Amino acid sequence: MNHRPARLVLPFLAVALFGFAMSFVDAALLRERHAGRIEANHVLAKRLGLTDIALFTEARYTRHPSQADLHAPFQDHPLALEHFPTGSLIAPPHTRHEYLDRTTTRAD
Repeated sequence: MNHRPARLVLPFLAVALFGFAMSFVDAALLRERHAGRIEANHVLAKRLGLTDIALFTEARYTRHPSQADLHAPFQDHPLALEHFPTGSLIAPPHTRHEYLDRTTTRAD
């Protein structure tokens, strides 16, 4: 008999794929089970006026991307290197910047 270790790869991949698929089934079941609590959290966040969720814990401009300005990563100087790895995972917010001198009125 010829026993090759490569014959174990296909069953291993089948078991891994089955486990991966079952994780999605488990997530759907948990979402249905906790639907009331999730809705209560949404109502509470809306009532308190909370901002976006905190995605990362490192830098302030990666915690709440919608609240960050475009120059926050370069607060030391314009050519500063990125200090935090999450800065490479999140793109800067897409905002339209207007010239303030054209939109504000002159104070008397």
